[in-house]
Amino acid sequence: MKRTNTFEAIPQTESDRELLLRFLDASAACWNEVNYRRRQRFFEGEDVWEVDGVYDDYVGVLGGATAQAMIKRNESAWQSFFALLDDPSEDPSPPGYWGNEEDGRTLQTYVRNDAYDIQWGERSRLDIRVGQDLKEEFEMGYYERLRLDVRGNPHWDGKSGRLTIEYDDIDDTFRVYQPVTVAVDPGSESAGDEIAALDLGVNTLVACSTTTGRRYLYHGRDLFERFRETTEEIARLRNQLEDGQNTSRRIRRLYRTRSRRRDHAVDACVRDLVERLSDCGIRTVVVGDLSADFPVTGSSRANEMVHNFWSYGELTDQLRNVCEEQGITVESRSEAGTSQQCPDCGQAERTCRHQSTLTCACGFEGHADLVASRNLLTRRIDNRTIARPMARPVRFQWDNHEWRSTTDASQSPTNSARTRKMSL
Repeated sequence: MKRTNTFEAIPQTESDRELLLRFLDASAACWNEVNYRRRQRFFEGEDVWEVDGVYDDYVGVLGGATAQAMIKRNESAWQSFFALLDDPSEDPSPPGYWGNEEDGRTLQTYVRNDAYDIQWGERSRLDIRVGQDLKEEFEMGYYERLRLDVRGNPHWDGKSGRLTIEYDDIDDTFRVYQPVTVAVDPGSESAGDEIAALDLGVNTLVACSTTTGRRYLYHGRDLFERFRETTEEIARLRNQLEDGQNTSRRIRRLYRTRSRRRDHAVDACVRDLVERLSDCGIRTVVVGDLSADFPVTGSSRANEMVHNFWSYGELTDQLRNVCEEQGITVESRSEAGTSQQCPDCGQAERTCRHQSTLTCACGFEGHADLVASRNLLTRRIDNRTIARPMARPVRFQWDNHEWRSTTDASQSPTNSARTRKMSL
């Protein structure tokens, strides 16, 4: 399975910092050059794959491996573009540029796995090959590599892939992403054959029902309200900008903080839930398919929640990744009508939903999102018997560090060492 180690690279001297910035800028220039040639040929109806000369122009600065990696990465972007062109439901644009020389380029590069070396330990370091022209300019030896200190620890050990290095001008930081291929440990598979179903949303981030009778609710309202407060602060600062100014360093930082807070909470939610499901023998997770576009509603708040805050694709991707670690299979199924159907009598015409509560003429009353997850579970298991649901679901609230139970603390995972305290 594919995983990514993320850490920071720190130049040891000002000269190393300047060299690294030059290396990233040359990578962006290489991308722009090869992309320009392909765009011109595309719009003229010619073959886009021939880009003779670009490698020779940049090999002196980037080195052969990185120059090839940049060209191949751009080729992959064009392959994805042409694949989307074949889909009548898509309207893609050709790959774009990484900024420009006048306004500033996007400082980023791709380093082939045989052109770098990482040593982990008390003094972790990253060594990168650079072109001979840069070596001569910065008085490096012929076989010398650019050596950077590393801040961070690897979470995954496996076969290394192509390294990504990017400069974050807001935090003045060089971020590094190392993809690795990790062997799946057969012992990590969850024991049992139980099934869980998830209903995903915003006010309730995740509602979960299982064949073991356990039910979980992760509340997202407070998380969204904090997201919205940051959005309002961004709007206030934008109104104070001078004429002709589109953004500021503070605004860009707030945008990033807003996204990181949300993503941090969602990632922690997924990991917390999956570990609980693994503990009780869940082997299959069924999630409602919300891949279609959400309709625009008459409520500005609802539209903001769905179209700005909500990120179905990222949540389900994270769910699949974490479940894979635990040996749990993820299935996606239509959830049409699941939140309106009574789980007791099976009728949908006699139900009434008010905010988060669903009531039925048969006498049923329950949490609408839990009803949806329960119905999704029932559809998946056909005639299999489901254990009687817990009298009360376990509810969780985000405290900006971890998801804490607001109901029954005894439902926490048995291994307290797994308490999630993920920091930004």
